[in-house]
Amino acid sequence: MSGVGAASFEAPGAAGYPACGSSVADSDERRLAWVYLSRVVQGPCAAVSALIASVGVVEAARAVRESDLPESLRPATQQRRGIDRAARDLELAERIGARVVTPDDAEWPAWRLLGLARLDAGREGAMPLALWVRGPGSLSACTERAIAVVGRRYNDDYGAQVTGEVVGDLVAQGWTIVSGAAFGIDGIAHRVALSLGGSTVAVLARGVDRPYPAAHDRLIAQIAESGLVVSEYPLGVPAHKHHFLARNRLIAALSDGVVVVEAGSRSGARNTAKWARRLGLPALAIPGPVTTANSVGCHRMIREGEARLVTRAEDIIEEAGPLRLSQPDTTESAVSGNEALVFDALPRTGSRQPRELATASGIALPEVRAALPVLEFAGLIGVDENGWHRIRHGP
Repeated sequence: MSGVGAASFEAPGAAGYPACGSSVADSDERRLAWVYLSRVVQGPCAAVSALIASVGVVEAARAVRESDLPESLRPATQQRRGIDRAARDLELAERIGARVVTPDDAEWPAWRLLGLARLDAGREGAMPLALWVRGPGSLSACTERAIAVVGRRYNDDYGAQVTGEVVGDLVAQGWTIVSGAAFGIDGIAHRVALSLGGSTVAVLARGVDRPYPAAHDRLIAQIAESGLVVSEYPLGVPAHKHHFLARNRLIAALSDGVVVVEAGSRSGARNTAKWARRLGLPALAIPGPVTTANSVGCHRMIREGEARLVTRAEDIIEEAGPLRLSQPDTTESAVSGNEALVFDALPRTGSRQPRELATASGIALPEVRAALPVLEFAGLIGVDENGWHRIRHGP
């Protein structure tokens, strides 16, 4: 075993992916590697994420393909390692108006997913390897100010009314609505956002080319026209029971907070709120009539301290909205350590991708990704479709 065998593989000290040289020449190879591994693991896989962080995505793909792995890593990849249809997947995605978004891309929601990267992740909790996306917007931009609204599949009139009012007010104030495109509260949240011309993101538990539930085919197509449809599962992958629990963590991670409208005693929406708490995000619940079973889950979450009680959009924004902090110091002297190294690596003009900054600064890619939001908040840098760039202040 000459590649990443048991003697050479070491799990990284911090979550993320290692720095290495990047050029236009190797970008296609890297993208094919991400797509291949996405097909092999089909969902979150902490072991493969750790492998990528240790040796890089291209070498990880080679090691998986050739089974050049420590014994502990083989079970996660053995079943589908021989399926290499990455080029075909990319062609099909382009044909249906979809794309794959990887940690190499500017629209990768690095700041949003940072919480997952720092969790002691189990089967459903790891960072996504890649995200498959349908829709015109940038994933990172669409989720910059976002609230997840989830709830019971078999809602009543009260749940529909409350969801419509809350979502309508959130959309009016510029918030993106994130949900799972399921029957009931999820579907209502998406439809209200669409009807008001707002932004909405549907996170699926199967490939973005296979709408689920099938009866929401038209709804999901409408979301893809103006919002985003997102999944970590490659094209053609059907939904399995454990996919929905894994999907819930992405709904939470792509949002500033999770709002539950109607939930039974055993509810997937409650699981989404649990993920919000694990990620350090607000978990919120709207109470319902005490005479109905539809809100038993919400009442229990509130009673047991799992969620804070909210009744209107203003309450939600107060809990999940941006902190009211003093104006940031926009002078270069305001940063030090890794932030200063990353800032110094940015050219006076032009943009750079995180991997290029890791090479130029000499620090690991996870530390680069952690430093970039700090510099952005300090008002020193910004991000666009080409990457990160300096912001000029003064004349």
